[in-house]
Amino acid sequence: MKLYLVHCGFYDSELCDGIYESHINFFVAAESFEDARARAKLIPEFKMKRMHIDGLQEIEAVSGMRIDLKKDITLGDSNIINSHKHRDLAVKRISS
Repeated sequence: MKLYLVHCGFYDSELCDGIYESHINFFVAAESFEDARARAKLIPEFKMKRMHIDGLQEIEAVSGMRIDLKKDITLGDSNIINSHKHRDLAVKRISS
């Protein structure tokens, strides 16, 4: 298994009447680009937002560290992604 980043685009009618394309990335474990594409299309959010795939990247190594996926039967089909919330808001301008 290899790790793929799947870059998906979609038009969300709830944002600006759906005129602008939004994007999101999914990580997918798959055997090939074709398999990654097929697996991404099974993701519930992909179906719900009627997404399309703009690009695929195989992630082979990062910062000199090779990616080595290992099956863990205790996880089933679950994903574990640890996020660090970071927020940079534009400075609120006060008119004088």
